[in-house]
Formats: sequence, C-alpha cells, structure tokens
Amino acid sequence: MSKKGKEKNTKNKAKHSKLMARKLNKKRAEKTAHAARIKALLKKHHAQQKPLEENNEED
Repeated sequence: MSKKGKEKNTKNKAKHSKLMARKLNKKRAEKTAHAARIKALLKKHHAQQKPLEENNEED
C-alpha cells in the first residue's frame, strides 16, 4: 500500500536534481569558454607568425 499524506523526500530530490544540473551546466560553460579562449590565442599566435614567415621567405 502506498503511504498516506505527504510524499516522502520529493522536495529534496528535486532540489538535488536542480543543483546537480546547475553544476553540470556551469562546468559545460567553463569548458566551452576555455576552448574559445585557447582558440582565440592560437589564432592570434598564428596571425603573428604569418608575417615572420613571409619575411623569412623574402630573404
């Protein structure tokens, strides 16, 4: 038979699920932000290297 009255532990489970989802979304956002930052740094680095390579080819 099911329990009468208030459902057991549903508020806590919902809160836990919400917090865990928030934590996972935060990690996911940090990972994408880090990847974008690295990508921008590499792009800048390659842009700086290109003129140096062109100068070396002219010599």
